[in-house]
Amino acid sequence: MKYQSFFFCLLFSVIVSAQSTDSVFLLKPANVFDGEQMHANWWVLVKGNKIIEAGDANSFTIPANAKVIDLKGKTLLPGLIEGHSHLLLHPYNETPWDEQVLNESRAERIARAINHAKATLMAGFTTVRDLGTEGAMYDDAGLKQSIEKGIIPGPRMLVATRAIVATGSYGPKAGSADIDYPKGAAEADGVDALIKEVRTQIGKGADIIKVYADYRWGKNKEAKPSFSEEELRLVAQTANSSGRPLVVHSVTPEGMRRSIMAGVSTIEHGDFGTPEIFQLMKERKVALCPTLAAGYFIEQYKGWKPGTSPEPDRIIQKRKSFKAALDAGVTICMGGDVGVFSHGKNWMEMELMVEYGMKPIDVLRSATSVNADVFELNDKAGRIRKGLLADIIAVDVNPVDDIKAFRNVSFVMKDGVIYKK
Repeated sequence: MKYQSFFFCLLFSVIVSAQSTDSVFLLKPANVFDGEQMHANWWVLVKGNKIIEAGDANSFTIPANAKVIDLKGKTLLPGLIEGHSHLLLHPYNETPWDEQVLNESRAERIARAINHAKATLMAGFTTVRDLGTEGAMYDDAGLKQSIEKGIIPGPRMLVATRAIVATGSYGPKAGSADIDYPKGAAEADGVDALIKEVRTQIGKGADIIKVYADYRWGKNKEAKPSFSEEELRLVAQTANSSGRPLVVHSVTPEGMRRSIMAGVSTIEHGDFGTPEIFQLMKERKVALCPTLAAGYFIEQYKGWKPGTSPEPDRIIQKRKSFKAALDAGVTICMGGDVGVFSHGKNWMEMELMVEYGMKPIDVLRSATSVNADVFELNDKAGRIRKGLLADIIAVDVNPVDDIKAFRNVSFVMKDGVIYKK
């Protein structure tokens, strides 16, 4: 493995140094998904880090210095956007969450995150929304800066830094009430503390403010709301005044209702959402990031074997709530809570979205243009369109016909730089 890592770093440095800001590439695939529709006989022209033409093969002039990249038989797409990632976590069947937060050094977690970032990019995910460092303080902001400076390869990042929880609700928790463990998120309560924590995280580099609107702190460890509607509204107003969205972790109907009425941008998970709650989300234009893959893998870590043993209640419930969200017409983001499972296998969320009832073409939209619109990136990414950044990938099979096409991404370009060819 050490030789593979060395080779990748060497290859990365050669690729970057060989491409100048004036490089011109003509990409010639069989099909192009532009973020909204599939097109045959389209070509894409890239100069520097921008798409300068995209359309029918005979609709634009090709510069004499263009380097032709023949992607015969392949489908070209915008770089995929991961909507719910934790680059500073790794799969819980390797090391439980509590152990990662308490026992892994920050240096180890950053080292792992560097590998996670590379794996994510090479899987065709050129942008991620990273929703919490889970005890690693503001290291996601530093990781983002390192990628932007070209120190390490990885996706462009939107980061939430520490996230915010109500005091007493989040872990890790000690067996003794006399012991206070470090927490996986920042505790804050009430007007003054919440405003200060939001502004602190913004000052430390947060692009997004994330709050846990409910958590497993009920009498029997069941999920219960952790912030009032007024508190959530205050956080939303404080975040929005700086141009940043508020996103919330919420699985309970009441936590979701309070969040919707407070003015959040997205709800993460939504496991027990009801038709009425999803209708309210639709009316208030709040998007859902369902994170189907998180529960799918967690249940396997507990011993469930998909296809050979009955589906656990958690999976049955998730299918039900996801269908209710689709039926209500809620905007669906693509995001799997990757970190719970392996980075680089982000595509698993897309496969489950299809398995649970979403049309493949709609899943492609969720992972590109829809995520770009919801995350306010549509002036940069999410579409194959003239003037946008050259974040472009290719797969060997048309994913509308087979969503498993993303298991083999054969071409990756980010910001005009080719990372896989």
